Amino acid sequence: MTAVDARILDEAAHWLARRHASDFSESEHAELMRWRGQSAIHEHVWQQAERLKERMSAVPAPMGMAVLGRPRRAAGRRQFLKTAALALGAPALGWLAYRRLPWQAWNAEFRTATGERRSVTLADGSRILLNTATAVSADFDGTFRRVRQHAGEILVETAHSARYADQPFIVQTGDGEMQALGTRFIVRMHEQGTTLSVLDGAVGITPARSAQRTVVQAGERAEFDSQAVRAVAALPSEADAWTHGVLYAHDMRLEDFLAELARYRPGVLQCAPDAADLRVSGSFQVNDTARVLDLLTRTLPVRTEERTRYWVRVARR
Repeated sequence: MTAVDARILDEAAHWLARRHASDFSESEHAELMRWRGQSAIHEHVWQQAERLKERMSAVPAPMGMAVLGRPRRAAGRRQFLKTAALALGAPALGWLAYRRLPWQAWNAEFRTATGERRSVTLADGSRILLNTATAVSADFDGTFRRVRQHAGEILVETAHSARYADQPFIVQTGDGEMQALGTRFIVRMHEQGTTLSVLDGAVGITPARSAQRTVVQAGERAEFDSQAVRAVAALPSEADAWTHGVLYAHDMRLEDFLAELARYRPGVLQCAPDAADLRVSGSFQVNDTARVLDLLTRTLPVRTEERTRYWVRVARR
């Protein structure tokens, strides 16, 4: 099960929530059956998800599977997750729960949904812009100004308040810490590693399992993981395009472009192998991903294949 595509796990959890919702419709049932029939892996993951639901039978009704689909009350989410942690014994179920029950992100102070952007101002006046599917928490303890990033991508503009002048501003991911040195910067989390893009000032990176500090200057981008800073390179001019709702592409492989576009679109967006190496250039508004896909079909020799509104594949004509 560890080799299963994370998207299949996410889809299974979505359908698990919808299947047991009071407004689950006949058309959705048909979509679910088509999803299960896509492959043996889809059906296997679904069976594991159903077993997960059975193990959750002890959860009080108000905290049932609707919480999984529409997390609203923090207390309910926490209780549900505690119950899930006790119930999940099989490795496959544990992996499904890990992928779809991100307790840190659910309980984060600030969050955005897929396709959403949000600006927040912290106690010291610093501003954080959250990109799609992002979760962060802020902890000002009198010694440090610490922002814990659990998922997604943020742009940070640090403030220079005299009250907080002696408290370092730090952004922390699972890969390490980034200390702002009077600056404006972007942090993006990946499945493997973190990318730091410095727009103004400088930022010091200290990986989680290393004492070595690397200072990244304005106009530079660094990739790092918990072990080390892997690479420092010149920052692309369009690094902050997403803050304006724009996805910028310059001679980008279609497969890579669709992977970026998928961040702003719920469900699955795939690229067929025969279309993967087609090239895309231009500026695209991510607020309307359907329009972007339509534009691709007008400018490239591709078509879209839609099995459901949550599953779209782009292939050659």
